[in-house]
Amino acid sequence: MSLNNRQSGMGMIEALIALLIISIGLLGIAALQITSLQQSSSANWHSQAVWYNYEMTDRINANRDSLASYAGIDTAGSYGQDCQATDCTSQQMVNADAQEWQTLVGNLPEGRGFVSQNGDLVTVSVMWNDGADATNCINGEADSANMTCFTVTMQ
Repeated sequence: MSLNNRQSGMGMIEALIALLIISIGLLGIAALQITSLQQSSSANWHSQAVWYNYEMTDRINANRDSLASYAGIDTAGSYGQDCQATDCTSQQMVNADAQEWQTLVGNLPEGRGFVSQNGDLVTVSVMWNDGADATNCINGEADSANMTCFTVTMQ
């Protein structure tokens, strides 16, 4: 037998092994891309939650006369006050602020906002569904799985 006849099948085996290695590498790259997209979305939602929290704290600071009335706001509730078309009292402004904040927080997946007060401390929290293994809170306490919470405390 000549040397060429004995090595006729090695090229095919080498090609299959190379194809297997390339396939595993491409699957790894696809998994990396999916993780990157998930983390990008998560960072975007977190950035929005931070902005929404500071939006509400600014509203509370602008209406300090009704500070105690902000406690207990939950964007799962119903608020129907519009102070852009008509003049409002400071108490009506609390409801208008809650209505506008509810609209903002609704942009987050399963978004929900809370305001609580403990003495001189006011806590503003925004919670949203950020997927598995997330932390959660409602006024500092756990609520349901997969919810992420961002909280701001002001005095």
